[in-house]
Formats: sequence, structure tokens, C-alpha cells
Amino acid sequence: MLPDYHFHSDFSGDSNTPMRSQIEQAILLGMDSLCVTDHHDYDVDSPIDFTLDPDLYYQTMSGLREEYKDRIDLRIGIELGLQPHLTQYYSGLLKRYDFDYVIGSTHFINRKDAAYPEFFEGRREEEAYLQYFKATLENVRMKDAYDAAGHMDYIVRYGPNKAAFYSYGAYQDIIDEILKAVIENGNGIELNTAGYRKGIGQPNPSKDIIKRYRELGGEIITVGSDAHIPEDLGADFKTAKELLKHCGFSYYTEFRKRKPEFKPL
Repeated sequence: MLPDYHFHSDFSGDSNTPMRSQIEQAILLGMDSLCVTDHHDYDVDSPIDFTLDPDLYYQTMSGLREEYKDRIDLRIGIELGLQPHLTQYYSGLLKRYDFDYVIGSTHFINRKDAAYPEFFEGRREEEAYLQYFKATLENVRMKDAYDAAGHMDYIVRYGPNKAAFYSYGAYQDIIDEILKAVIENGNGIELNTAGYRKGIGQPNPSKDIIKRYRELGGEIITVGSDAHIPEDLGADFKTAKELLKHCGFSYYTEFRKRKPEFKPL
């Protein structure tokens, strides 16, 4: 099975799953490698504490990597919730820890959680989606703050109509700007399979966006489940593999010490 490059444990504020449970599930599924990417959303307005204790996290993961080294190649990653005013903070954080992989995601806009219904109140769904993509464009321009842009159209999971009236074509101009910025920076994107479980019938980003990314010359693409429980680890990865091939990829990407490694599908 493809390695999971986006999952969470009880180091994340929205998961109660012990890290060992996720690692053991990956081994059971036959994964050769695995990259943990727990949440770190700093300086946000949220009832959930999404901040990470970086020292404890990195120390714990380093110990587990050594413990499991004969059973699975464990990589240490992090999912940063990007906000433009935190550029210096990210720079300092990423200099202190030798992460293998950094996901840069847009979760909060002006410190407000885009997944909450309040984000959509008083305006049309398409206006909220467009604001999200504009914020994402600003975030992906922070070249050194991430390796791959996380679940690029994540907002669609939470819209009042989800993906019913959503398409790449409706937001093509801004999405193309995002993809071009990612590519020009030498960064990548991820194929996140959680959309299949979240009721939108497609991954994040959608197939058309992944295909467009490839057409524009995009090469770096990881695969992640966004699992918060062991049962979701590696979910829909067979579908993801076929989708990548359909979109023109003959490989996927892993990361070690923030350097991409291309692996055949």
C-alpha cells in the first residue's frame, strides 16, 4: 500500500488516537513507510486547541522512529495551519526541528475557522469559497513554510451544499494562480482522500485540479488519508492510485529531510 503522508494522533487537538495505534495499523496494512503530520495551528480563534508542543512531539516521534525502525520507515512531519502574518514564526519553528515533511494548509482565515458554519453566514457559498482560495493563494506564496499544499479545496467539505455546485471550472482563474505559485516555488500538493469520507464524493483537491496541476508541470504529489482514527488510515488509497495515473502521473512522492523522493506507482 502507498504510504500515508497525512494523518493525526492525540498530539492533534481533534484526535484521541494514540500514536502507536496509528503506527500499528500502518504495519497491519502493509505500508513500508509512514509520515505523521499532527496539527499545529498557531494564533487562531478556536474552541479546540490546535497548537502542538513541538519539543514533546519531536522527542516522542524520534523515540518511536527508533523503536519501530525494523518494522516501518517512520518519518516525522507536521501540518502547519498557514496564515501570512506568521511567516517569521514558521521560519523559526522549522529551523529548530529536523522535520521530514511539512504540509501547509489553509484552515483559518483571519484567525477564524473556515470549517465552522459561521464562516458561511450572511453570504453566498461561492463568495466563501472564493475567499478561501484567495487566502490559499496568499499562503502558498510562503515558499519555505511548507513542502506540499494540503487538501487544496478543503473548504468544499464544509459548505452548505458541499460539492453540489462546485467545480474547478467555476474557480479556474484563482486555482490556476495557486497551482502556478506552488510549482514556481518548487513545492507540491497532496492528494487527500478524506473528501470521499466527508460526503463530497471526490478527493481534495478534486480530480480536475490534480489533472490541471500535472498539465502545468506539477510533479510533487503526496497521498494522505487525513485519518484521525486507525480505521481511516490509508482509506481509499487504491482509488487514489488509479486517479493519479488517470491524471498523468506515473509516480507519487515521499519526503525525507524535506527533500522529495519520487516512487513509481
